[in-house]
Amino acid sequence: MINLLYPNNNKKIYQKNINYANRGMKLEALINEANEYYKVNDIAIIYKKPTPITISKINYESDKKILTKGFFKNKSTLDYVGLYKGYYLDFDAKSTTNKTSLPLNNIHNHQIKHIESIIKHGGIAFLIIEINKDIFLLKGTDLLLYIKNNNRKSIPFNYIKEKGLNIKLKYNPTLDYIKIISDYLIGGHYEKEKNYQK
Repeated sequence: MINLLYPNNNKKIYQKNINYANRGMKLEALINEANEYYKVNDIAIIYKKPTPITISKINYESDKKILTKGFFKNKSTLDYVGLYKGYYLDFDAKSTTNKTSLPLNNIHNHQIKHIESIIKHGGIAFLIIEINKDIFLLKGTDLLLYIKNNNRKSIPFNYIKEKGLNIKLKYNPTLDYIKIISDYLIGGHYEKEKNYQK
Protein backbone atom coordinates (compact mmCIF):
# COMPACT_ATOMS: atom_id res chain seq x y z
CA MET A 1 0.00 0.00 0.00
CA ILE A 2 1.36 3.44 -0.96
CA ASN A 3 0.38 6.61 0.93
CA LEU A 4 0.76 9.91 -0.91
CA LEU A 5 0.36 13.28 0.78
CA TYR A 6 -1.29 15.98 -1.32
CA PRO A 7 -1.68 19.70 -0.62
CA ASN A 8 -3.82 20.55 2.43
CA ASN A 9 -2.60 17.28 3.99
CA ASN A 10 -5.09 15.24 1.99
CA LYS A 11 -4.09 11.62 1.88
CA LYS A 12 -4.54 9.45 -1.20
CA ILE A 13 -4.01 5.70 -0.82
CA TYR A 14 -3.06 3.43 -3.70
CA GLN A 15 -3.30 -0.32 -3.29
CA LYS A 16 -0.53 -2.03 -5.23
CA ASN A 17 -1.75 -5.27 -6.76
CA ILE A 18 0.82 -8.04 -6.55
CA ASN A 19 0.86 -10.44 -9.46
CA TYR A 20 2.39 -13.84 -8.68
CA ALA A 21 1.73 -15.21 -12.18
CA ASN A 22 5.19 -14.21 -13.37
CA ARG A 23 7.07 -15.64 -10.41
CA GLY A 24 9.91 -17.72 -11.86
CA MET A 25 9.73 -16.09 -15.28
CA LYS A 26 13.07 -14.35 -14.74
CA LEU A 27 14.72 -17.70 -13.93
CA GLU A 28 13.18 -19.29 -17.02
CA ALA A 29 14.38 -16.35 -19.13
CA LEU A 30 17.94 -16.92 -17.87
CA ILE A 31 17.71 -20.64 -18.66
CA ASN A 32 16.30 -19.94 -22.12
CA GLU A 33 19.09 -17.44 -22.79
CA ALA A 34 21.68 -20.02 -21.74
CA ASN A 35 20.05 -22.68 -23.93
CA GLU A 36 20.23 -20.37 -26.95
CA TYR A 37 23.90 -19.68 -26.20
CA TYR A 38 24.63 -23.43 -25.94
CA LYS A 39 22.84 -24.07 -29.23
CA VAL A 40 24.54 -21.24 -31.17
CA ASN A 41 27.96 -22.27 -29.86
CA ASP A 42 27.33 -26.00 -30.43
CA ILE A 43 27.80 -26.84 -26.74
CA ALA A 44 24.49 -28.62 -26.04
CA ILE A 45 21.00 -29.07 -27.41
CA ILE A 46 18.46 -28.20 -24.73
CA TYR A 47 14.95 -26.89 -25.18
CA LYS A 48 11.84 -26.06 -23.20
CA LYS A 49 9.00 -28.50 -23.75
CA PRO A 50 5.78 -26.90 -24.96
CA THR A 51 2.86 -26.93 -22.54
CA PRO A 52 0.25 -29.38 -23.85
CA ILE A 53 -3.10 -27.79 -24.68
CA THR A 54 -6.44 -29.51 -25.25
CA ILE A 55 -8.42 -27.73 -27.96
CA SER A 56 -12.15 -27.71 -27.38
CA LYS A 57 -13.38 -25.18 -29.97
CA ILE A 58 -12.10 -23.95 -33.34
CA ASN A 59 -13.62 -21.36 -35.65
CA TYR A 60 -12.95 -21.46 -39.36
CA GLU A 61 -12.39 -18.13 -41.07
CA SER A 62 -11.38 -18.16 -44.74
CA ASP A 63 -8.45 -20.55 -44.96
CA LYS A 64 -7.50 -20.26 -41.30
CA LYS A 65 -8.37 -22.27 -38.23
CA ILE A 66 -8.62 -20.05 -35.16
CA LEU A 67 -8.49 -21.55 -31.68
CA THR A 68 -11.26 -19.94 -29.66
CA LYS A 69 -11.43 -22.25 -26.66
CA GLY A 70 -8.95 -24.58 -25.00
CA PHE A 71 -7.29 -25.40 -21.71
CA PHE A 72 -3.88 -26.39 -20.41
CA LYS A 73 -3.36 -30.06 -19.61
CA ASN A 74 -1.37 -31.07 -16.56
CA LYS A 75 2.30 -31.44 -17.39
CA SER A 76 3.48 -35.02 -17.38
CA THR A 77 7.20 -34.35 -17.17
CA LEU A 78 9.74 -31.62 -16.41
CA ASP A 79 10.09 -28.33 -18.31
CA TYR A 80 13.44 -28.84 -20.07
CA VAL A 81 15.05 -31.70 -21.97
CA GLY A 82 18.27 -32.06 -23.93
CA LEU A 83 21.63 -33.62 -24.69
CA TYR A 84 25.09 -32.66 -23.51
CA LYS A 85 28.13 -34.72 -24.56
CA GLY A 86 25.92 -37.77 -25.03
CA TYR A 87 24.18 -37.41 -21.67
CA TYR A 88 20.41 -37.07 -21.51
CA LEU A 89 19.30 -34.14 -19.34
CA ASP A 90 15.80 -33.60 -17.95
CA PHE A 91 15.16 -30.79 -15.48
CA ASP A 92 12.77 -28.21 -14.13
CA ALA A 93 13.06 -24.62 -12.89
CA LYS A 94 11.58 -23.79 -9.48
CA SER A 95 11.47 -20.33 -7.94
CA THR A 96 10.26 -19.36 -4.48
CA THR A 97 10.02 -16.14 -2.50
CA ASN A 98 10.07 -18.20 0.70
CA LYS A 99 13.44 -17.51 2.34
CA THR A 100 13.58 -20.63 4.52
CA SER A 101 12.43 -23.46 2.24
CA LEU A 102 11.10 -24.66 -1.11
CA PRO A 103 7.53 -25.93 -0.63
CA LEU A 104 7.19 -29.48 -1.96
CA ASN A 105 3.81 -28.63 -3.45
CA ASN A 106 5.89 -26.78 -6.09
CA ILE A 107 7.01 -30.24 -7.26
CA HIS A 108 4.16 -32.45 -8.41
CA ASN A 109 4.02 -36.21 -7.74
CA HIS A 110 4.17 -37.04 -11.44
CA GLN A 111 7.36 -34.95 -11.70
CA ILE A 112 8.94 -36.87 -8.82
CA LYS A 113 8.06 -40.18 -10.51
CA HIS A 114 9.49 -38.86 -13.77
CA ILE A 115 12.76 -37.92 -12.03
CA GLU A 116 12.96 -41.46 -10.59
CA SER A 117 12.39 -42.93 -14.04
CA ILE A 118 15.03 -40.75 -15.73
CA ILE A 119 17.65 -41.71 -13.13
CA LYS A 120 16.69 -45.39 -13.33
CA HIS A 121 17.33 -45.32 -17.10
CA GLY A 122 20.71 -43.59 -16.81
CA GLY A 123 19.69 -40.00 -17.52
CA ILE A 124 20.49 -36.94 -15.46
CA ALA A 125 17.54 -35.28 -13.71
CA PHE A 126 17.77 -32.18 -11.56
CA LEU A 127 16.10 -28.97 -10.44
CA ILE A 128 17.38 -25.44 -10.89
CA ILE A 129 16.10 -23.62 -7.80
CA GLU A 130 15.97 -19.88 -7.21
CA ILE A 131 15.78 -19.12 -3.48
CA ASN A 132 17.11 -16.25 -1.35
CA LYS A 133 18.42 -14.48 -4.48
CA ASP A 134 20.71 -17.45 -5.15
CA ILE A 135 20.39 -20.16 -7.78
CA PHE A 136 21.23 -23.80 -7.08
CA LEU A 137 21.29 -26.99 -9.11
CA LEU A 138 19.84 -29.76 -6.94
CA LYS A 139 20.52 -33.27 -8.25
CA GLY A 140 17.55 -35.57 -8.68
CA THR A 141 19.07 -38.12 -6.30
CA ASP A 142 19.38 -35.52 -3.52
CA LEU A 143 15.76 -34.49 -4.07
CA LEU A 144 14.52 -38.10 -3.96
CA LEU A 145 16.60 -38.99 -0.90
CA TYR A 146 15.25 -35.95 0.94
CA ILE A 147 11.64 -36.87 0.14
CA LYS A 148 12.26 -40.51 1.12
CA ASN A 149 13.83 -39.64 4.48
CA ASN A 150 11.69 -36.69 5.58
CA ASN A 151 8.04 -36.04 6.33
CA ARG A 152 8.28 -32.26 5.92
CA LYS A 153 6.18 -30.43 3.34
CA SER A 154 9.15 -28.37 2.21
CA ILE A 155 12.87 -28.65 1.51
CA PRO A 156 14.80 -26.41 3.94
CA PHE A 157 17.06 -23.76 2.45
CA ASN A 158 19.96 -25.21 4.46
CA TYR A 159 19.52 -28.59 2.70
CA ILE A 160 19.44 -26.91 -0.72
CA LYS A 161 22.52 -24.88 0.20
CA GLU A 162 24.37 -27.95 1.51
CA LYS A 163 23.46 -30.41 -1.27
CA GLY A 164 22.86 -28.02 -4.14
CA LEU A 165 25.52 -26.72 -6.51
CA ASN A 166 25.51 -22.91 -6.49
CA ILE A 167 25.30 -21.39 -9.98
CA LYS A 168 27.01 -17.99 -9.92
CA LEU A 169 25.71 -15.47 -12.43
CA LYS A 170 28.31 -14.33 -14.94
CA TYR A 171 28.60 -13.05 -18.48
CA ASN A 172 27.67 -14.95 -21.63
CA PRO A 173 25.61 -16.86 -20.69
CA THR A 174 24.41 -15.28 -17.47
CA LEU A 175 23.29 -18.60 -15.97
CA ASP A 176 25.93 -21.11 -17.11
CA TYR A 177 24.41 -24.26 -15.62
CA ILE A 178 26.19 -26.51 -18.16
CA LYS A 179 29.49 -25.59 -16.47
CA ILE A 180 28.05 -27.06 -13.26
CA ILE A 181 26.85 -30.17 -15.15
CA SER A 182 30.27 -30.54 -16.80
CA ASP A 183 32.14 -30.30 -13.49
CA TYR A 184 29.57 -32.59 -11.91
CA LEU A 185 30.02 -35.24 -14.63
CA ILE A 186 33.81 -35.01 -14.69
CA GLY A 187 33.86 -35.28 -10.92
CA GLY A 188 32.37 -38.79 -11.10
CA HIS A 189 29.11 -37.88 -9.39
CA TYR A 190 27.16 -39.23 -12.35
CA GLU A 191 28.05 -42.81 -11.40
CA LYS A 192 26.45 -42.22 -7.99
CA GLU A 193 23.39 -40.83 -9.79
CA LYS A 194 23.15 -43.95 -11.96
CA ASN A 195 23.49 -46.24 -8.97
CA TYR A 196 20.71 -44.55 -7.00
CA GLN A 197 18.25 -47.03 -5.51
CA LYS A 198 14.80 -46.09 -4.24
